[in-house]
Amino acid sequence: MRFMTPIVAGMLVGLALIVPVTLKAQTPAAHKTGKFQPKPQTRPTNERVKVDPATVQVDDGDSIVIKWPGGDEEIIRILGIDTPETRHVEHNIPIDQPFGKEARAFAFGSFATATEVQLLRCKTLDPYGRTLGYLFVNGKNYSILVVKARLAAESVSIYGDNGFPEIAAEMTAAAKQAGPLPFEPPGAYRTRMRALSDWIKKNGDHSPE
Repeated sequence: MRFMTPIVAGMLVGLALIVPVTLKAQTPAAHKTGKFQPKPQTRPTNERVKVDPATVQVDDGDSIVIKWPGGDEEIIRILGIDTPETRHVEHNIPIDQPFGKEARAFAFGSFATATEVQLLRCKTLDPYGRTLGYLFVNGKNYSILVVKARLAAESVSIYGDNGFPEIAAEMTAAAKQAGPLPFEPPGAYRTRMRALSDWIKKNGDHSPE
């Protein structure tokens, strides 16, 4: 299948080993309008931090949680990418976006089969207080891997390089090489789903399971 990389062999393992968690929806309007004032990251930044792969929980293709020792949980919004959405009724996404489940499975497989994971944090948090950062799986940038698999749109052209210009350049180059994507921009999908979710709530309907 042309949308996948060799990591696809590990996806089934990941599906069995990692339980998805629920995070907030992405790309808030405040960020787009410039009203958002970023808060500083209090954890170490601009250096790669080792992460035990067993502590990683996947929500979707671009969001994970790291369960640090002592009960400390860190929500990561992965930089450089925007993957198709999966169903989160509580966040006004009542229906899976096409390729959303495939992107999540790719993340499952990537982290479930990893022997080494590193986190590179940005200096600021996102509007929801989540860590913004790149993740490296066995030395390779996960964001680039999922873009090359054609399961993510690059987002540096929208949000900038977040202090990592060299990685941002690699992201845009990978996206150009990958070519047109088989799904609509996730931001456009989120907008449509908010309207649908509002209609469902108003009319007492139920979204598909």
